Amino acid sequence: HQGLIANPNCSTAQLVVALKPLHDVFPIKRLVVSTYQAVSGAGNKAVEELYMQTEQMLSGQQAHPQVLPGPIAFNLIPYIGSFLENGYTDEEMKMSDEVRKIMEADIPTCATCIRVPVANGHSESVNIEFAQPVSPERARDLLSVAPGIVVRDDPKHRHFPTPQEISGTDPVYVGRIRRDVSNPNALNIWVVADNLRKGAALNAIQIAESLIEQGLL
Repeated sequence: HQGLIANPNCSTAQLVVALKPLHDVFPIKRLVVSTYQAVSGAGNKAVEELYMQTEQMLSGQQAHPQVLPGPIAFNLIPYIGSFLENGYTDEEMKMSDEVRKIMEADIPTCATCIRVPVANGHSESVNIEFAQPVSPERARDLLSVAPGIVVRDDPKHRHFPTPQEISGTDPVYVGRIRRDVSNPNALNIWVVADNLRKGAALNAIQIAESLIEQGLL
């Protein structure tokens, strides 16, 4: 609709920030994404439920979910959203659709969205198939100079981004940049961001700032 600006889903927002610097140089052919989404993505009551269930489980009580579709303390839920006829959820298909729209490219995306017992910070394991071979070193260089991205990729010292470490910060963090041993044209990366900042509030602010710069607001 004319005059309306869509703010993407929080998990899509951090994903496309990491993809864009790579796609601008090496066109992406296909994506396979598994998301590990914090309970804060389901609201404050879901966070409270995580804490309450954790206390209940530690004291030997049975967890009784009220907000989330199943027990979340010391557990995970292998779907987010409502199931569609194709076996995927609306959350997963939304990610596939939004990637195409935001990247302005027909990039087939297969997503699996998982709710994990983390209070804040979404994580994503991303397999990226390019039209040609791309070295991890070249990808790391492109991501390191891209605005809004912090690369933490140090296998020697086991230093990679985690939800706990990045909670309360604005950037999108990328690590575990490595070649797909089963496909010479593919890389695997790990993407983490604070879903309440980059995935929601900060992204809305950045959209507004962009509109102001363009004289549209």
